[in-house]
Amino acid sequence: MQVVTENAGRFPVMAHLGYRADDPFAVTLTFRHEGVVLARWRLDREMLADGIVRPVGEGDVRIGPRSTGRWREVGLEFFGRPEADGARGHALVLGWAPAIEAFLDETHRAVPLGEEEVSLDGFLAEVIAGG
Repeated sequence: MQVVTENAGRFPVMAHLGYRADDPFAVTLTFRHEGVVLARWRLDREMLADGIVRPVGEGDVRIGPRSTGRWREVGLEFFGRPEADGARGHALVLGWAPAIEAFLDETHRAVPLGEEEVSLDGFLAEVIAGG
């Protein structure tokens, strides 16, 4: 993936997309540098799929198709918490759409759309354990 900045343009960033069948609605996107996790975002799997073909999202995460020349890309915009002065961090990351589509195809083979199930007992235990 590539991070887009106003001053430096585009530069590559190590990103890992992850999926677990026991958390079937979520995709995890982890950014690393020299083995250190810089940021981790949990995305809605369906939102990521929709974002390949049309703009989606209104809050902290917005996803939408972007084309630059011959490349089909997906733009992922991340917004941080508002600071005391009202400023809000913002990052734009671009991913190659065919690679994201291939990843999503694998997740759909693991857990097809419409067949997602969540253990209510497991969810409640996690909530209670978290306080």
